[in-house]
Amino acid sequence: MPFLRTSLLSAEPAGVLESLDELFALAHAMEQEAASKYDSLAEEMRGQGKDDLAEVFTRLAAAEREHVDSVTQWSQSRRGKRPDPAMVRWEAPDALAPDAAAEIKTSRLMTPYRALAMAVRNEERAFAFWSYLAAYSHDPEVKKASEAMAKEELGHVATLRRERRRAYHHEHDRISAVAASAPGSSHVDAQRLELRLVAQLDDMEPRLNEPAAVRIRDLRQQSIEMAAAAAAAGFGSFPASMERKGPLEIAEALVDGYLDGAERSSDAAHLEGLQHLAERAISRLAWLRSLAAE
Repeated sequence: MPFLRTSLLSAEPAGVLESLDELFALAHAMEQEAASKYDSLAEEMRGQGKDDLAEVFTRLAAAEREHVDSVTQWSQSRRGKRPDPAMVRWEAPDALAPDAAAEIKTSRLMTPYRALAMAVRNEERAFAFWSYLAAYSHDPEVKKASEAMAKEELGHVATLRRERRRAYHHEHDRISAVAASAPGSSHVDAQRLELRLVAQLDDMEPRLNEPAAVRIRDLRQQSIEMAAAAAAAGFGSFPASMERKGPLEIAEALVDGYLDGAERSSDAAHLEGLQHLAERAISRLAWLRSLAAE
């Protein structure tokens, strides 16, 4: 599956899952490893006197331990037993890329925002990993469970993006306020930005191999539908300059826009619509990153 051997996954998984027992064992190991990595980083940050970063990684570790418990409960409910570590046959993607972990430990410029951005990237890689396994599974039960894991990772991405956005606003509130009040600034809505992305996806398709081109056509159709939904909701206010950005930057801006809108909404129907748009936008962004090297 060439379109996954790109920026999210450095290589295709070493095989496919043959059973639910193997899936639960692998998922359990991945979540445990992530919790351990974040605990280690929290301890490292405390040792460096960076208490704000230590707090970020402590929260991330706690969230990963909740995921460990969730996988354990799922295994017990479906298979009547806890995940068996002996069932893990090959290495999953690193919970945190080695270069990212090294940067966190050594960079003087590391902030909670940048740390959370790396955590978001990790969850997007996990989404790509489980999506790959779902696509290649020969067992209907394993395929369905892998798809459920991929969807779960998208939920984690959404949660971390909200945390990341709060960290960004905390670090840049004053700058953002000044920029927003600048004279002559103009904005576009989400529908217009979605349609700009549609045009960019059209331009990308001829340059891709056939599997990737099929995925781009799917993303293009989804973006047309999302443009209509955004228009119906009358949603979005983005700097007009965003239209001149590339597809990845536009896709990411739309993710943050939908999540921010959902967070601020007090109307149940409007909230549900924005949450659905956010979920689709997160999935689209993850696929676009996977396709980037094509």
